[in-house]
Amino acid sequence: MTTLHANLATHYPAHIAQLQKTSKAALTRENLEGVVIHSGQEIKAFLDDNSYPFRVNPHFKYWLPLLDIPNSWLIINGEDKPTLIYYQPVDFWHKVTPLTDDYWNEFFTIKILTKASEVDKLLPYDKKGFAYIGSHIEVAKALGFETINPEPLLNFFHYHRAYKSSYEHECLRQSNILAVTAHKAARDAFLQGKSEFEIQQAYLTSIGYSTNDTPYGNIVALNENCSILHYMTLDKVAPPAHRSFLIDAGANFNGYAADITRTYSFKQDQFAELIARMDKLMLNAVDGLKPGVSYADLHVDTHRAIGGVLNEFGLINVDANTAVESGIISTFFPHGLGHHLGLQVHDVGGFMADERGTHVSSPEAHPFLRTSRVIESGQVFTIEPGLYFIDSLLGDLKASKNSDQINWQKVDEMRPFGGIRIEDNIIVHQSHNENMTRDLDLN
Repeated sequence: MTTLHANLATHYPAHIAQLQKTSKAALTRENLEGVVIHSGQEIKAFLDDNSYPFRVNPHFKYWLPLLDIPNSWLIINGEDKPTLIYYQPVDFWHKVTPLTDDYWNEFFTIKILTKASEVDKLLPYDKKGFAYIGSHIEVAKALGFETINPEPLLNFFHYHRAYKSSYEHECLRQSNILAVTAHKAARDAFLQGKSEFEIQQAYLTSIGYSTNDTPYGNIVALNENCSILHYMTLDKVAPPAHRSFLIDAGANFNGYAADITRTYSFKQDQFAELIARMDKLMLNAVDGLKPGVSYADLHVDTHRAIGGVLNEFGLINVDANTAVESGIISTFFPHGLGHHLGLQVHDVGGFMADERGTHVSSPEAHPFLRTSRVIESGQVFTIEPGLYFIDSLLGDLKASKNSDQINWQKVDEMRPFGGIRIEDNIIVHQSHNENMTRDLDLN
Protein backbone atom coordinates (compact mmCIF):
# COMPACT_ATOMS: atom_id res chain seq x y z
CA MET A 1 0.00 0.00 0.00
CA THR A 2 1.41 3.41 -0.98
CA THR A 3 1.61 6.31 1.46
CA LEU A 4 -1.13 8.09 -0.47
CA HIS A 5 -3.41 5.07 -0.38
CA ALA A 6 -2.77 4.67 3.34
CA ASN A 7 -3.64 8.35 3.93
CA LEU A 8 -6.90 8.00 2.04
CA ALA A 9 -7.76 4.81 3.90
CA THR A 10 -7.04 6.55 7.22
CA HIS A 11 -9.24 9.59 6.55
CA TYR A 12 -12.09 7.90 4.67
CA PRO A 13 -13.95 6.34 7.67
CA ALA A 14 -14.49 9.74 9.31
CA HIS A 15 -15.66 11.12 5.95
CA ILE A 16 -18.31 8.41 5.65
CA ALA A 17 -19.35 8.82 9.29
CA GLN A 18 -19.93 12.54 8.72
CA LEU A 19 -21.94 11.90 5.56
CA GLN A 20 -24.09 9.40 7.44
CA LYS A 21 -24.69 11.92 10.23
CA THR A 22 -25.57 14.70 7.77
CA SER A 23 -27.87 12.41 5.80
CA LYS A 24 -29.71 11.26 8.91
CA ALA A 25 -30.27 14.84 10.04
CA ALA A 26 -31.55 15.86 6.59
CA LEU A 27 -33.85 12.86 6.22
CA THR A 28 -35.29 13.30 9.71
CA ARG A 29 -36.01 16.97 9.07
CA GLU A 30 -37.72 16.19 5.75
CA ASN A 31 -39.57 13.17 7.15
CA LEU A 32 -38.01 10.81 4.63
CA GLU A 33 -36.95 7.20 5.07
CA GLY A 34 -33.97 7.39 2.75
CA VAL A 35 -32.40 8.79 -0.37
CA VAL A 36 -31.49 7.04 -3.62
CA ILE A 37 -28.62 8.62 -5.53
CA HIS A 38 -28.25 7.81 -9.22
CA SER A 39 -24.70 7.96 -10.65
CA GLY A 40 -26.26 8.94 -13.97
CA GLN A 41 -26.34 7.35 -17.38
CA GLU A 42 -24.85 8.00 -20.79
CA ILE A 43 -26.63 10.56 -22.94
CA LYS A 44 -26.79 10.02 -26.69
CA ALA A 45 -26.16 12.87 -29.08
CA PHE A 46 -29.24 13.87 -31.07
CA LEU A 47 -29.95 11.46 -33.95
CA ASP A 48 -26.74 9.56 -33.19
CA ASP A 49 -25.66 6.38 -31.46
CA ASN A 50 -22.63 8.03 -29.84
CA SER A 51 -22.79 9.31 -26.28
CA TYR A 52 -21.44 12.48 -24.73
CA PRO A 53 -18.60 11.97 -22.24
CA PHE A 54 -20.06 10.63 -19.01
CA ARG A 55 -20.01 12.95 -15.97
CA VAL A 56 -20.99 11.35 -12.70
CA ASN A 57 -23.56 12.92 -10.38
CA PRO A 58 -21.53 14.88 -7.76
CA HIS A 59 -23.81 13.61 -4.98
CA PHE A 60 -22.74 10.09 -5.94
CA LYS A 61 -18.99 10.72 -5.97
CA TYR A 62 -19.33 12.51 -2.62
CA TRP A 63 -19.64 9.07 -1.06
CA LEU A 64 -17.09 7.05 -3.01
CA PRO A 65 -14.50 7.54 -5.76
CA LEU A 66 -16.38 5.95 -8.66
CA LEU A 67 -16.28 8.40 -11.54
CA ASP A 68 -16.87 6.40 -14.72
CA ILE A 69 -19.57 3.88 -13.77
CA PRO A 70 -22.98 4.87 -15.19
CA ASN A 71 -26.25 3.18 -14.20
CA SER A 72 -25.12 2.70 -10.60
CA TRP A 73 -27.04 3.67 -7.47
CA LEU A 74 -26.62 4.40 -3.77
CA ILE A 75 -29.32 3.74 -1.17
CA ILE A 76 -28.76 5.70 2.04
CA ASN A 77 -30.77 6.15 5.24
CA GLY A 78 -28.08 7.61 7.51
CA GLU A 79 -28.05 4.65 9.89
CA ASP A 80 -27.49 1.36 8.09
CA LYS A 81 -24.52 0.61 5.89
CA PRO A 82 -25.28 2.26 2.53
CA THR A 83 -26.06 -0.02 -0.39
CA LEU A 84 -24.12 0.36 -3.61
CA ILE A 85 -25.76 -1.04 -6.73
CA TYR A 86 -22.75 -1.42 -9.01
CA TYR A 87 -23.36 -1.69 -12.75
CA GLN A 88 -21.17 -4.38 -14.30
CA PRO A 89 -22.74 -5.62 -17.53
CA VAL A 90 -21.71 -8.48 -19.75
CA ASP A 91 -20.58 -6.53 -22.80
CA PHE A 92 -18.32 -7.46 -25.73
CA TRP A 93 -18.64 -4.01 -27.35
CA HIS A 94 -17.08 -1.97 -24.56
CA LYS A 95 -14.54 -2.44 -21.81
CA VAL A 96 -16.30 -3.17 -18.54
CA THR A 97 -14.77 -1.74 -15.37
CA PRO A 98 -14.63 -4.58 -12.85
CA LEU A 99 -15.37 -4.02 -9.19
CA THR A 100 -12.06 -3.98 -7.32
CA ASP A 101 -11.31 -4.28 -3.63
CA ASP A 102 -10.28 -0.91 -2.24
CA TYR A 103 -10.33 1.10 1.00
CA TRP A 104 -13.96 2.14 0.51
CA ASN A 105 -15.59 -1.24 -0.20
CA GLU A 106 -16.16 -2.32 3.39
CA PHE A 107 -18.38 0.70 4.04
CA PHE A 108 -21.01 -0.44 1.54
CA THR A 109 -23.27 -3.42 0.98
CA ILE A 110 -22.51 -4.07 -2.67
CA LYS A 111 -24.95 -5.57 -5.16
CA ILE A 112 -23.99 -6.21 -8.78
CA LEU A 113 -26.33 -5.05 -11.54
CA THR A 114 -25.77 -6.68 -14.92
CA LYS A 115 -28.71 -5.15 -16.81
CA ALA A 116 -29.48 -1.47 -16.26
CA SER A 117 -33.17 -2.04 -17.02
CA GLU A 118 -33.48 -4.45 -14.07
CA VAL A 119 -32.38 -2.04 -11.35
CA ASP A 120 -35.88 -1.89 -9.85
CA LYS A 121 -35.34 -5.42 -8.48
CA LEU A 122 -32.58 -4.01 -6.25
CA LEU A 123 -34.16 -0.67 -5.30
CA PRO A 124 -36.61 -0.28 -2.38
CA TYR A 125 -39.98 -1.79 -3.32
CA ASP A 126 -42.01 1.00 -1.71
CA LYS A 127 -40.45 4.27 -2.82
CA LYS A 128 -42.85 6.65 -1.09
CA GLY A 129 -40.38 7.37 1.69
CA PHE A 130 -37.35 7.69 -0.60
CA ALA A 131 -36.13 10.73 -2.51
CA TYR A 132 -34.38 10.38 -5.86
CA ILE A 133 -31.32 12.56 -6.46
CA GLY A 134 -30.10 12.71 -10.02
CA SER A 135 -30.58 14.29 -13.42
CA HIS A 136 -32.65 11.61 -15.15
CA ILE A 137 -36.14 12.67 -14.12
CA GLU A 138 -38.00 10.41 -16.55
CA VAL A 139 -36.08 7.39 -15.27
CA ALA A 140 -36.99 8.30 -11.69
CA LYS A 141 -40.67 8.66 -12.57
CA ALA A 142 -40.71 5.39 -14.48
CA LEU A 143 -39.26 3.64 -11.43
CA GLY A 144 -42.03 5.05 -9.24
CA PHE A 145 -40.26 7.83 -7.34
CA GLU A 146 -42.61 10.62 -6.31
CA THR A 147 -40.07 12.76 -4.47
CA ILE A 148 -37.44 13.88 -6.99
CA ASN A 149 -34.61 16.28 -6.16
CA PRO A 150 -36.53 17.99 -3.34
CA GLU A 151 -35.12 21.48 -2.91
CA PRO A 152 -35.06 21.49 0.93
CA LEU A 153 -33.06 18.26 0.96
CA LEU A 154 -30.62 19.48 -1.69
CA ASN A 155 -30.20 22.79 0.16
CA PHE A 156 -29.23 20.90 3.31
CA PHE A 157 -26.68 18.76 1.47
CA HIS A 158 -25.27 21.68 -0.53
CA TYR A 159 -24.83 23.85 2.55
CA HIS A 160 -22.83 21.14 4.31
CA ARG A 161 -20.70 20.35 1.25
CA ALA A 162 -18.86 23.61 1.86
CA TYR A 163 -17.23 22.02 4.91
CA LYS A 164 -14.63 19.62 3.57
CA SER A 165 -13.47 16.57 5.53
CA SER A 166 -9.81 15.65 6.00
CA TYR A 167 -10.33 12.98 3.32
CA GLU A 168 -11.56 15.64 0.90
CA HIS A 169 -8.63 17.89 1.76
CA GLU A 170 -6.25 15.07 0.86
CA CYS A 171 -8.02 14.52 -2.47
CA LEU A 172 -7.80 18.23 -3.24
CA ARG A 173 -4.07 18.26 -2.44
CA GLN A 174 -3.59 15.41 -4.89
CA SER A 175 -5.54 17.15 -7.63
CA ASN A 176 -3.31 20.20 -7.12
CA ILE A 177 -0.20 18.01 -7.46
CA LEU A 178 -1.43 16.83 -10.86
CA ALA A 179 -2.44 20.29 -12.03
CA VAL A 180 0.82 21.94 -10.93
CA THR A 181 2.83 19.29 -12.78
CA ALA A 182 0.86 20.02 -15.93
CA HIS A 183 1.05 23.80 -15.48
CA LYS A 184 4.84 23.62 -15.39
CA ALA A 185 4.85 21.62 -18.62
CA ALA A 186 2.56 24.20 -20.25
CA ARG A 187 4.74 27.09 -19.10
CA ASP A 188 7.80 25.41 -20.63
CA ALA A 189 5.96 24.90 -23.92
CA PHE A 190 5.03 28.60 -24.00
CA LEU A 191 8.65 29.64 -23.44
CA GLN A 192 9.61 27.31 -26.31
CA GLY A 193 7.32 29.28 -28.64
CA LYS A 194 4.65 26.61 -29.08
CA SER A 195 1.10 27.17 -30.34
CA GLU A 196 -1.93 27.13 -28.03
CA PHE A 197 -2.82 23.65 -29.27
CA GLU A 198 0.71 22.37 -28.63
CA ILE A 199 0.74 23.91 -25.16
CA GLN A 200 -2.54 22.17 -24.38
CA GLN A 201 -1.09 18.85 -25.57
CA ALA A 202 1.97 19.37 -23.37
CA TYR A 203 -0.33 19.97 -20.41
CA LEU A 204 -2.39 16.84 -21.01
CA THR A 205 0.54 14.57 -21.87
CA SER A 206 2.46 15.49 -18.73
CA ILE A 207 -0.21 13.87 -16.52
CA GLY A 208 -1.61 11.32 -18.97
CA TYR A 209 -4.93 13.09 -19.58
CA SER A 210 -7.26 13.29 -22.54
CA THR A 211 -9.38 16.41 -23.01
CA ASN A 212 -12.30 14.63 -21.31
CA ASP A 213 -10.31 14.05 -18.11
CA THR A 214 -9.99 17.68 -17.04
CA PRO A 215 -12.67 19.03 -14.66
CA TYR A 216 -13.43 21.85 -17.11
CA GLY A 217 -12.30 22.93 -20.54
CA ASN A 218 -8.78 24.31 -20.23
CA ILE A 219 -8.24 27.97 -21.10
CA VAL A 220 -4.94 28.20 -23.01
CA ALA A 221 -4.52 31.70 -24.46
CA LEU A 222 -1.72 33.64 -26.10
CA ASN A 223 -1.40 37.41 -26.56
CA GLU A 224 -4.72 39.21 -27.17
CA ASN A 225 -6.62 35.99 -26.51
CA CYS A 226 -5.75 36.40 -22.83
CA SER A 227 -8.47 39.07 -22.68
CA ILE A 228 -11.22 36.52 -23.42
CA LEU A 229 -12.31 35.21 -20.03
CA HIS A 230 -13.44 31.77 -21.22
CA TYR A 231 -11.25 31.38 -24.29
CA MET A 232 -11.20 27.77 -25.56
CA THR A 233 -10.42 27.97 -29.29
CA LEU A 234 -6.82 26.64 -29.24
CA ASP A 235 -5.11 28.06 -32.32
CA LYS A 236 -2.98 25.38 -33.96
CA VAL A 237 -0.55 27.84 -35.50
CA ALA A 238 1.82 29.76 -33.25
CA PRO A 239 1.54 33.56 -33.49
CA PRO A 240 4.37 35.51 -35.18
CA ALA A 241 5.50 36.70 -31.75
CA HIS A 242 4.83 35.40 -28.24
CA ARG A 243 4.02 38.21 -25.83
CA SER A 244 1.82 36.74 -23.10
CA PHE A 245 0.31 33.45 -21.96
CA LEU A 246 -2.68 32.84 -19.70
CA ILE A 247 -3.57 29.29 -18.67
CA ASP A 248 -6.57 28.42 -16.51
CA ALA A 249 -6.51 24.65 -16.18
CA GLY A 250 -7.17 21.97 -13.60
CA ALA A 251 -7.05 18.30 -12.78
CA ASN A 252 -9.14 15.67 -10.98
CA PHE A 253 -8.36 13.26 -8.18
CA ASN A 254 -11.10 10.93 -6.90
CA GLY A 255 -13.63 13.39 -8.28
CA TYR A 256 -12.17 16.49 -6.59
CA ALA A 257 -11.04 19.35 -8.78
CA ALA A 258 -8.04 21.63 -8.90
CA ASP A 259 -8.54 25.00 -10.60
CA ILE A 260 -5.32 26.97 -11.14
CA THR A 261 -4.51 29.98 -13.30
CA ARG A 262 -1.18 31.55 -14.21
CA THR A 263 -0.13 34.36 -16.53
CA TYR A 264 3.35 34.78 -18.04
CA SER A 265 5.15 37.38 -20.09
CA PHE A 266 7.58 36.18 -22.75
CA LYS A 267 10.00 38.99 -21.92
CA GLN A 268 11.01 40.92 -18.82
CA ASP A 269 8.94 43.96 -19.73
CA GLN A 270 6.32 46.19 -18.14
CA PHE A 271 3.68 43.49 -18.55
CA ALA A 272 5.91 41.16 -16.52
CA GLU A 273 6.08 43.86 -13.84
CA LEU A 274 2.28 44.11 -13.88
CA ILE A 275 2.01 40.32 -13.47
CA ALA A 276 4.37 40.44 -10.48
CA ARG A 277 2.30 43.20 -8.89
CA MET A 278 -0.94 41.28 -9.42
CA ASP A 279 0.70 38.23 -7.88
CA LYS A 280 1.39 40.20 -4.69
CA LEU A 281 -2.20 41.45 -4.72
CA MET A 282 -3.48 37.89 -5.09
CA LEU A 283 -1.41 36.62 -2.15
CA ASN A 284 -2.66 39.53 -0.05
CA ALA A 285 -6.22 38.46 -0.85
CA VAL A 286 -5.33 34.91 0.22
CA ASP A 287 -4.22 36.32 3.57
CA GLY A 288 -7.66 37.90 3.87
CA LEU A 289 -9.37 34.49 3.80
CA LYS A 290 -10.20 34.23 7.50
CA PRO A 291 -13.01 32.57 9.44
CA GLY A 292 -15.79 35.04 10.11
CA VAL A 293 -15.04 37.28 7.11
CA SER A 294 -17.58 37.67 4.32
CA TYR A 295 -16.19 36.51 0.99
CA ALA A 296 -18.13 39.36 -0.63
CA ASP A 297 -16.29 41.86 1.58
CA LEU A 298 -12.96 40.30 0.60
CA HIS A 299 -13.93 40.69 -3.06
CA VAL A 300 -14.81 44.37 -2.53
CA ASP A 301 -11.48 44.99 -0.78
CA THR A 302 -9.58 43.31 -3.62
CA HIS A 303 -11.59 45.23 -6.20
CA ARG A 304 -10.41 48.47 -4.57
CA ALA A 305 -6.83 47.17 -4.43
CA ILE A 306 -6.91 46.57 -8.20
CA GLY A 307 -7.85 50.24 -8.56
CA GLY A 308 -4.62 50.99 -6.72
CA VAL A 309 -2.64 48.85 -9.17
CA LEU A 310 -4.25 50.60 -12.13
CA ASN A 311 -3.16 53.91 -10.63
CA GLU A 312 0.38 52.71 -9.81
CA PHE A 313 0.97 51.66 -13.42
CA GLY A 314 -0.48 54.84 -14.86
CA LEU A 315 -3.44 53.10 -16.49
CA ILE A 316 -5.92 55.43 -14.82
CA ASN A 317 -5.63 59.12 -13.93
CA VAL A 318 -7.48 58.92 -10.61
CA ASP A 319 -6.90 57.28 -7.24
CA ALA A 320 -8.49 53.98 -6.19
CA ASN A 321 -11.31 55.62 -4.21
CA THR A 322 -12.37 57.72 -7.17
CA ALA A 323 -12.14 54.67 -9.43
CA VAL A 324 -14.41 52.72 -7.07
CA GLU A 325 -16.96 55.53 -7.01
CA SER A 326 -17.04 55.90 -10.80
CA GLY A 327 -17.14 52.13 -11.38
CA ILE A 328 -14.29 52.07 -13.90
CA ILE A 329 -12.42 49.23 -12.11
CA SER A 330 -15.06 46.77 -13.30
CA THR A 331 -13.94 47.36 -16.89
CA PHE A 332 -10.56 45.89 -15.97
CA PHE A 333 -11.80 43.34 -13.38
CA PRO A 334 -15.28 42.22 -14.50
CA HIS A 335 -15.60 38.91 -12.60
CA GLY A 336 -15.69 37.66 -9.01
CA LEU A 337 -12.67 37.03 -6.80
CA GLY A 338 -13.16 33.25 -6.68
CA HIS A 339 -15.42 30.44 -5.53
CA HIS A 340 -15.83 27.33 -3.42
CA LEU A 341 -13.89 24.34 -4.77
CA GLY A 342 -14.49 20.63 -4.33
CA LEU A 343 -16.54 17.98 -6.09
CA GLN A 344 -17.37 20.65 -8.66
CA VAL A 345 -15.07 23.38 -9.89
CA HIS A 346 -17.63 26.02 -8.92
CA ASP A 347 -18.81 24.10 -5.90
CA VAL A 348 -22.30 24.49 -4.47
CA GLY A 349 -23.47 26.34 -1.37
CA GLY A 350 -21.71 29.61 -2.06
CA PHE A 351 -24.76 31.82 -1.49
CA MET A 352 -26.29 29.99 1.47
CA ALA A 353 -26.56 31.50 4.95
CA ASP A 354 -27.97 28.33 6.53
CA GLU A 355 -29.13 24.75 5.96
CA ARG A 356 -32.45 25.91 4.55
CA GLY A 357 -30.71 27.74 1.72
CA THR A 358 -31.41 31.32 2.80
CA HIS A 359 -29.81 33.38 0.04
CA VAL A 360 -26.95 35.77 0.72
CA SER A 361 -27.04 38.35 -2.06
CA SER A 362 -23.93 39.72 -3.72
CA PRO A 363 -23.30 43.47 -3.48
CA GLU A 364 -25.34 45.26 -6.14
CA ALA A 365 -22.21 46.67 -7.81
CA HIS A 366 -20.62 43.21 -8.01
CA PRO A 367 -23.16 40.85 -9.61
CA PHE A 368 -20.68 38.25 -10.88
CA LEU A 369 -19.51 36.82 -7.56
CA ARG A 370 -19.72 33.04 -7.24
CA THR A 371 -19.93 33.12 -3.45
CA SER A 372 -21.05 35.67 -0.87
CA ARG A 373 -21.02 33.33 2.12
CA VAL A 374 -19.14 33.91 5.37
CA ILE A 375 -15.75 32.14 5.33
CA GLU A 376 -15.36 29.29 7.82
CA SER A 377 -12.72 26.78 8.82
CA GLY A 378 -12.61 23.64 6.66
CA GLN A 379 -13.87 25.40 3.56
CA VAL A 380 -11.88 25.44 0.33
CA PHE A 381 -11.71 28.38 -2.07
CA THR A 382 -10.04 29.70 -5.15
CA ILE A 383 -8.68 33.24 -5.14
CA GLU A 384 -8.36 34.58 -8.70
CA PRO A 385 -8.18 38.34 -9.18
CA GLY A 386 -7.73 39.55 -12.74
CA LEU A 387 -6.78 42.62 -14.73
CA TYR A 388 -7.77 42.61 -18.41
CA PHE A 389 -7.78 44.80 -21.49
CA ILE A 390 -11.05 43.74 -23.12
CA ASP A 391 -11.84 45.66 -26.29
CA SER A 392 -15.63 45.63 -25.91
CA LEU A 393 -15.58 46.82 -22.29
CA LEU A 394 -12.92 49.42 -23.04
CA GLY A 395 -15.02 50.66 -25.94
CA ASP A 396 -18.00 51.15 -23.63
CA LEU A 397 -15.79 52.97 -21.13
CA LYS A 398 -14.29 55.24 -23.77
CA ALA A 399 -17.78 56.28 -24.84
CA SER A 400 -18.83 57.00 -21.25
CA LYS A 401 -18.56 60.12 -19.10
CA ASN A 402 -15.63 58.52 -17.25
CA SER A 403 -13.39 58.31 -20.31
CA ASP A 404 -11.14 61.07 -19.00
CA GLN A 405 -10.23 58.93 -15.98
CA ILE A 406 -8.29 56.57 -18.26
CA ASN A 407 -4.76 56.94 -19.63
CA TRP A 408 -5.67 55.60 -23.05
CA GLN A 409 -2.10 55.62 -24.34
CA LYS A 410 -1.02 53.27 -21.54
CA VAL A 411 -4.09 51.10 -21.99
CA ASP A 412 -3.41 50.76 -25.72
CA GLU A 413 0.17 49.66 -24.96
CA MET A 414 -1.23 46.83 -22.84
CA ARG A 415 -3.97 45.63 -25.22
CA PRO A 416 -1.66 43.28 -27.19
CA PHE A 417 -1.00 41.34 -23.96
CA GLY A 418 -4.69 40.65 -23.32
CA GLY A 419 -4.79 40.39 -19.56
CA ILE A 420 -3.75 38.76 -16.31
CA ARG A 421 -5.36 36.24 -13.98
CA ILE A 422 -3.61 34.39 -11.15
CA GLU A 423 -5.44 31.71 -9.16
CA ASP A 424 -4.51 29.52 -6.20
CA ASN A 425 -6.47 26.86 -4.30
CA ILE A 426 -6.76 27.43 -0.55
CA ILE A 427 -7.90 25.35 2.44
CA VAL A 428 -9.02 27.61 5.30
CA HIS A 429 -7.94 26.21 8.66
CA GLN A 430 -8.84 27.78 11.99
CA SER A 431 -5.32 29.04 12.63
CA HIS A 432 -3.95 29.48 9.11
CA ASN A 433 -4.52 29.14 5.39
CA GLU A 434 -3.06 26.22 3.43
CA ASN A 435 -2.19 27.35 -0.07
CA MET A 436 -2.12 23.98 -1.82
CA THR A 437 -0.87 25.55 -5.04
CA ARG A 438 2.07 27.57 -3.66
CA ASP A 439 3.09 24.68 -1.42
CA LEU A 440 3.94 22.89 -4.68
CA ASP A 441 6.27 25.68 -5.81
CA LEU A 442 4.21 27.06 -8.68
CA ASN A 443 5.00 30.75 -8.86
